[in-house]
This record gives sequence, structure tokens and C-alpha cells, in this order.
Amino acid sequence: MSPRYQVRADYDARTIVVYQAYAPAIADAALRAGRFVTPFSFHRMTWIKPSFMWLMHRSNWARKPGQERVLAVRISREGWEEALSRAVLTTADPAVLSEAAVHVQWDPERSLRGAALNHYSIQVGIGRHLMRTFTDDWVVSITDLTPHVHKAASLIRAGHAAKSQRLLPSERVYPLPRALEDRLARSA
Repeated sequence: MSPRYQVRADYDARTIVVYQAYAPAIADAALRAGRFVTPFSFHRMTWIKPSFMWLMHRSNWARKPGQERVLAVRISREGWEEALSRAVLTTADPAVLSEAAVHVQWDPERSLRGAALNHYSIQVGIGRHLMRTFTDDWVVSITDLTPHVHKAASLIRAGHAAKSQRLLPSERVYPLPRALEDRLARSA
């Protein structure tokens, strides 16, 4: 049985993939520019999720209004770990949370059909004071996964979950530095 609180992600030696769902206008502008640009809001928190399945649950497989486009945002591992080092759990004292540059919450991981599993996925909220660092320094690339999402969802609805599974990103345990692991464990 895997630990209840564990970061699972698609990553390589330099980067980690996080997922976000946006309205078409935001996604199209970001894809054209290769980075986040207006109409993306630089003045509010943005939530990044290394769990593809959790985002599928949250966006209803890219069918929820305002979340019709799913983006794979590849960011530097250095940026990811910096964000985690500045994070405060969303259940912390409200005064502490209000001052935090980054918010973290753990939510139940999801199955292909959206059922809650017995382990948790991390969600990371990048605050507005770190937004330009996130968009200008940490983001390495942005890829539109919407066609894959639609195809996978169609296969699931048609009863072909195994075929759908092959379209999903491969995620494995992310090797957090010990200090971050301890910090997030205290937060969970």
C-alpha cells in the first residue's frame, strides 16, 4: 500500500509536468505565445496539479464551463521545489495562510471514473506575488492535451477503460528532498 500523502507526477531530470484547465481564450493565448499572457490573470492565485486524474475529476474531463481546455505545463523542478518550500497548508491558521506566497492542499486522488481513492494528491496554489516568477521563470513549455482528454473520456464512456489508460500521462513518485518531504508531511 502506498503512503497516503505522496507527490506523484510526470517528470524528468530538469522538469515536472503540472496540469491546469482553462477557458479557450486563456489556453489559446498561452499556446500561441508559448507562455501565459493576457487574458490569463496575473493578479490572482493559480492552482497547479501534478495529478492528471485529479484534474480530470476537477474539470469533468474538460467539460466544465471555463475549464474546457487542458494544458500540460512543464515547469522547472527548481521552481516546483521553491514553491513547495514556501507553501502553507490551506487548513493552517487563517492569518498565516493569508501571508503565504503558496498554498498547498491534499485531496483524494481519483480513479478513471472519478471515484475517490485512499491516497491523496497535492494541489499547489501559486499566489499573485509569485505569479510572474511562475509564468516567466518556472514555465518551460505548455502543451494542449485537450484532444487526448476528449479521446480518453470517450473511450471510458464506451466501456474501454484499458484503452483509455494508455492515453494518460505516466506518473510516478516524485523524489522530494527530505526537508520538503518533512515539511509537507507536517502539513498533511
